[in-house]
Amino acid sequence: MIDRPLYLNQLLSLKDKHITKILTGVRRSGKSTLFDMMQAKLLEMGVAEEQIISINLENPDYEDLLNWKKLYDYVKVRLLPGKKNYVFLDEIQNVKDFQRAADGLFIKKNVDLYLTGSNSKNKASEWATMLSGRYVEISILPLSFKEYTSVVGTDNLQQKFRNYLENSSFPQALEFDNKDDIQKYLAGIYNTILLKDVAESLKIRDISRLERILKFMADNIGKETSANNISKAMSADGVKINERTVESYLKAFCDSHILYRADRYDVKGKKLLKTLNKYYIVDVGLRYLLLGDRRIDTGRMLENIVYLELLRRNRKVYVGKINTVRKTDKNTGEEVVAKEIDFVAEGKNGTEYYQVAETALGQATLARELASLDAVKDHNPKFLLTMDYLPENSYNGIKLLNVIDWLLKMV
Repeated sequence: MIDRPLYLNQLLSLKDKHITKILTGVRRSGKSTLFDMMQAKLLEMGVAEEQIISINLENPDYEDLLNWKKLYDYVKVRLLPGKKNYVFLDEIQNVKDFQRAADGLFIKKNVDLYLTGSNSKNKASEWATMLSGRYVEISILPLSFKEYTSVVGTDNLQQKFRNYLENSSFPQALEFDNKDDIQKYLAGIYNTILLKDVAESLKIRDISRLERILKFMADNIGKETSANNISKAMSADGVKINERTVESYLKAFCDSHILYRADRYDVKGKKLLKTLNKYYIVDVGLRYLLLGDRRIDTGRMLENIVYLELLRRNRKVYVGKINTVRKTDKNTGEEVVAKEIDFVAEGKNGTEYYQVAETALGQATLARELASLDAVKDHNPKFLLTMDYLPENSYNGIKLLNVIDWLLKMV
């Protein structure tokens, strides 16, 4: 099993806390494996095997338990009185009215309850209603680059990063030796998400428009977009689809965790904006599956990877809007225009600003990439992440970092 200390430590910190722990995330991101890791850790800590009840509700052996009352009764008779019982229910959304079983187990003082769910049937907005807010959600993403290198090593690091960028970050993808096999594996994940999660939740049979929209989004990750703009673009391409339908598709993609939405944030006005959000894909390998290698755009792929990494580091991530700033760079004499910051990241230690670029070599390029960060006059940390190793490590308070080094650093 691939070591995933970031998520395992979160689970351990919540052990024995009287709150339901829910792992959510895209299919095959490693939720079930984290359950295995947590159970192994419990055994190391002296918990007896009889105190652990683990059920994967996608396993046909437990088909009889897809009724909430039968599931509840099955677990109830196996609880050890006078001892803490650790109950792991994997893919709980397969059980109709599962919240009734979860609530029944939650109120028992000797139960520490853990759940997973992966599709749009159990989106976060519904957990709060179903479980009366008595839960904490841990959102699981595929492998970070640091987790990836824990398996493949750090020799020839630039090539390893290129492989990570172009192949896949899904844990099981590391078991395949060539790109064709990885693509076949990703196709299986994609088809399951599209058919079983998204199409099923939307109750649609003709998925052709659904696929067209997802390919459009994959081709436009990191670009400002709206349901209205997408509707117009599809119509111009001969696909008639109204704005409301596009909105429902985008919501279903996000609920199934194949896409993530970054809202725009007015840096000066300190408020969220309602239009022209950006979307990022959960795994850049899926983007290549949908579009082919001809659409490689390293700069935007880096932006996607940085966005996901900020989520892993428990940041709330927005796209930063700033008032258009025009100034003449003193080194090049060229006019530089600043309008946007790639990411405004909010966490327990405050706000950080991030700009991401494939390269910033050359004075004119560097000035362009720094302009947006330099236009923000508060004293929060600012970072420019690139593939370069620049001769200077800071500019006017902005830290210039190599993106690979940043991905590998301890957080």
